[in-house]
Amino acid sequence: AGCSAPTKTVEAPKEAAAPQKVTAPAEYKVVFDTSKGSFTIDVHRGWAPLGADRFYELVQDKFFDDARFFRVVKGFVVQFGINKDPKTSELWRQLKIPDDAVRESNTRGTITYAMAGPGTRTTQVFINLADNTMLNGQGFAPFGKVVDGMSVVDHLYAGYGDMAPQGEGPDPIQIEYQGNDYLAAHFERLDFMKTVKIAP
Repeated sequence: AGCSAPTKTVEAPKEAAAPQKVTAPAEYKVVFDTSKGSFTIDVHRGWAPLGADRFYELVQDKFFDDARFFRVVKGFVVQFGINKDPKTSELWRQLKIPDDAVRESNTRGTITYAMAGPGTRTTQVFINLADNTMLNGQGFAPFGKVVDGMSVVDHLYAGYGDMAPQGEGPDPIQIEYQGNDYLAAHFERLDFMKTVKIAP
């Protein structure tokens, strides 16, 4: 009887792993290296604990790497937070987090989750380009603030304007279902994140 060859374990294609619930540090910094330069956000868990925890998970998961700043409205907001890969977006889209109380104001430079009503926060966030204090009463809870490189944020490509029908910008639903392929085909001038990391 001949020796049988050892069986080789064939690994299945790697699916996006379900995120683990983590508790973020009380304060942490996140460095964004982008196509326009770098900027740093200081996250305060005390401002919005659930939002800060989710953002920490997303950064550790490299969720933002190679994603686009898909909504840039001068004098209002820069919005991002849809993954380059539709499979990853689909996974995270189901993982909504409850709302945080609004403890800080949506002043220029603060970062806040986008939402479509109560209990709908997932991965999309925006940086306020102006004092958008009218958002406070609508339940938008900032969880951090740009502390370095705000001029980089100010100069992200804004030529497409807002999302339709207000502007010529991309459709977030199409980004979720087609990923960067859709943006590369129709909105190639958008700026993007090269890497997003927790500062040591």
